[in-house]
Amino acid sequence: MKIPPLTIGDLTVPVPIIQGGMGVGVSLSRLAAAVANAGGVGVMAGVQMGFDEPDFATNSQAANERALRRHIRTARELSPQGVIGINVMTAINHYRETVKAAVEEKIDLIISGAGLPSELPGLVKGSATKIAPIVSSGKAAALIAKMWDRKHGVAPDLVIVEGPEAGGHLGFSREELTQTPPIKLETLVRDVLEAMKATEEKYRKKIPVIAAGGIFNGADIARFLKMGAAGVQMGTRFVATEECDAHPSFKEAYVKSVKETIDLVLSPVGMPGRAVINAFMEKTRQVRVPAERCSNCLKPCNPAETPYCISDALIRAVQGNLEEGLIFTGSNAWRIEGITTVKALMNTLISETESALAME
Repeated sequence: MKIPPLTIGDLTVPVPIIQGGMGVGVSLSRLAAAVANAGGVGVMAGVQMGFDEPDFATNSQAANERALRRHIRTARELSPQGVIGINVMTAINHYRETVKAAVEEKIDLIISGAGLPSELPGLVKGSATKIAPIVSSGKAAALIAKMWDRKHGVAPDLVIVEGPEAGGHLGFSREELTQTPPIKLETLVRDVLEAMKATEEKYRKKIPVIAAGGIFNGADIARFLKMGAAGVQMGTRFVATEECDAHPSFKEAYVKSVKETIDLVLSPVGMPGRAVINAFMEKTRQVRVPAERCSNCLKPCNPAETPYCISDALIRAVQGNLEEGLIFTGSNAWRIEGITTVKALMNTLISETESALAME
């Protein structure tokens, strides 16, 4: 059975795979364009995009906006026909400015989580940019849909349901993440599909629901497609590709990881996350690592009290300094056996999915 396309309003994506936005600097224009050229949705991470700009330390916001515009233009040049998106966390400072710059550059899709993206519809009004909230429950999906309907008179173009096996910051409490029995992504997807029915009926359109978090192969993709999801979002698998924008050592950390070294961590902003437990993470569990400077990246962060600077830690990791960096990852990174290309990975995922879909 042929894998179905993903329809997002007037956009048609041949392969229903969204590459997750991974920051800082892990998914930028090179990776996003490669995924888009392979038929999926390529997504850049919209946090601290200017980390390698010469004036980042002295004027981070200007550097970030300049880099954002450059990477969107580069991705479009590399993939003129592909669908390109950007993930902009609501928790970042300069959220409005970041979204507006992306819209001005005619980004196809803005994905927004880490809080309620209540302003997002107003910021894209009048543009062709599609918008998608990231949610962790049917309740959250219904809340955002009602909020957008009441305040802006619009519905989401897409909803991404991210479960507890994802990498990076997670939309669950530590108690929820460690509860028995564990929270299942399948349950969350069913809840969100049900929660979106009222909005779909009111706006007379289908709102694609995307499953995310811990999805590894075609069998996983097929399982969620059969449940009614319109597609999946995958991040971890795309790190181990030649086109990933991270340093080669960062990619190798995924390949060399083992199940026992991937664990939950507490972000400096108080949010649970999942990462590779390395020397740096062990150190931060014992002592505070003061920030050398503050680039004012996240709203909840208090530099005077934070155990370490998450921005600095992520930048060090993506640049290859793994012993002093934070390596966010999904729960299944240990299953990755080597570095491949985006095209080869996508072909494998498509083949596996179609084989699984044919099995009834």
